Amino acid sequence: MRRTVTLSAVAALLAATAAGSALAAGSAAPSAAERARPHGTLLDKVPERGVLRVCTTGDYRPFTHRDPSTGAYSGIDIKMARDLAKSLDATPEYRATTWADLTGEVAAGRCDIGMGGVSVTLARARTVSFGEPYLTDGKTPIVRCPDERKYTTLEEIDRPGVRVVVNPGGTNEQFARAHIEKATLTVHPDNTTIFDEIIEGRADVMMTDASETRYQSAIHPELCAVHPDKPFSFSEKAYALPRGDTQFREYVDQWVHLATHDGTYERYEDEWLK
Repeated sequence: MRRTVTLSAVAALLAATAAGSALAAGSAAPSAAERARPHGTLLDKVPERGVLRVCTTGDYRPFTHRDPSTGAYSGIDIKMARDLAKSLDATPEYRATTWADLTGEVAAGRCDIGMGGVSVTLARARTVSFGEPYLTDGKTPIVRCPDERKYTTLEEIDRPGVRVVVNPGGTNEQFARAHIEKATLTVHPDNTTIFDEIIEGRADVMMTDASETRYQSAIHPELCAVHPDKPFSFSEKAYALPRGDTQFREYVDQWVHLATHDGTYERYEDEWLK
């Protein structure tokens, strides 16, 4: 009985060794590269799909603007989205969202990336992963030009009788509610027409990102950006990405780094701001 068991064990060992040798010599065994390949990353899925799904609000020039008559998108980050998609052998598909919903929709997988002048905040960073920042920014006032010297500080703005207007759901509203106690604060629902409220005299001040005040004052001679080089706050803009997908984030980071150092981003910015 003992001899039979021993012979059976030897036979099994020889069979296993032979099978292992066959796998090593053949194509059935996965290579080291195949074993290291990440599973489920958008770095693979986007090229396979041929589409980069981009969530964007379409209401924040110069970064993102949706033409209400045609539905076409334009802006600095729209061109950047086009370039990112091209680098992944894909085309961009823009998905409309709001400032209140953008990060949640990225986290839920409705889109692959959130773009369009998204400011980095700790609250948003609990929902999404931010890539390498591409712009330093901060909140500063925009007013009618005759009032340019009248509203230079938060104390001058937050006074009874001053009418402050803000768009809902984003960092502009958060900043205004944190600093406005005495002035009248009005939430205007449409960020594409909010500057008309100041031009037409229905509001006195809006506090938004310095980049937006520069753009709006360039297209509206009636409006002046107040000290955009010295804003009230510090912030950075970056692209919102799904948490946990390290491979995709590292790729986007490298792409942003190149675009902000080879003149690509600066060229798109100049088209809008100059």
